[in-house]
Amino acid sequence: MLGNILYCLEYGSSLGWFIDPDDFSILCLQPQQQPVLCQGEQVLPILGDIKLSLSVNQVFDWLKMG
Repeated sequence: MLGNILYCLEYGSSLGWFIDPDDFSILCLQPQQQPVLCQGEQVLPILGDIKLSLSVNQVFDWLKMG
């Protein structure tokens, strides 16, 4: 899966999230930047045109729904 994200970043994507349910973390990847490991109440990077503040815990809470 990381290979797919890296491929997309190389060919024009601006942001990739690798969601790891085993340790409740999200690895955030952006072009020409070091990956950032986010956990808990850390606010995730969002694409510039989207007005949203979203924490790692909120993502995992949403994934429990359903």
